[in-house]
Amino acid sequence: MRIIICENYEELSEKGAEFFKAQVTLKPDSVLGLATGGTPVGLYKKLIEYNKNGSLDFSRVTSFNLDEYYPIAPDNDQSYRYFMNENLFDHVNIDKTRTYVPDGLAKDPEAQCKAYEALLEEKGPVDIQLLGIGRNGHIGFNEPDEKLNAVTHITGLTESTVEANARFFADISQVPTKALTMGIGTILKSKKIVMLISGKEKHEVLSELLNDDITTKNPATLLKVHPDVVIICDKAAYEG
Repeated sequence: MRIIICENYEELSEKGAEFFKAQVTLKPDSVLGLATGGTPVGLYKKLIEYNKNGSLDFSRVTSFNLDEYYPIAPDNDQSYRYFMNENLFDHVNIDKTRTYVPDGLAKDPEAQCKAYEALLEEKGPVDIQLLGIGRNGHIGFNEPDEKLNAVTHITGLTESTVEANARFFADISQVPTKALTMGIGTILKSKKIVMLISGKEKHEVLSELLNDDITTKNPATLLKVHPDVVIICDKAAYEG
């Protein structure tokens, strides 16, 4: 596990974007694993900038998103499909038919999870997976628990995660309490993992990630078994 410490969020975003730019430059038909939330937005802005100036071509790229709320419509402005369109897909030359996000309106969510896992097996493996981290160590929507699911599955969201996401909704009652998410095993199949961590409120969880323990009480610590993980953090997260 390699760690890169940046002065600020801007530098963190640029460093992260450079890994994705290098991946697609070396392998134009790369499979990208993408994430949502506030932290990756700066990275996506950099990727749009590279595409606009002609230094990055998305035309042969395939992408898979980590997760989606359930239930939620793709055109809901709080869905992760909407987020990806707004923050990346609508602004670069990517083929949207090759951008995959779990179906938040699937009539049978368990069947949708199995289908998504099968699609990942067919199109993958993911060449480079982008991750953020929750204050409780969740990655995707794999929340702390005694046991964790290895494959794509439907899961309930913890109260802390619902509260953290409430700022994006008009009212906390509108926040979905379930999600479809890649499992820990699915994430670990990625060839390379890049995790972005920003802000002093993430200092404690980053410290846990950098110690020697692996525990399902901090799902991100399971990344320590992966051979190629890069953590890019800012000084606020590293120093607290």
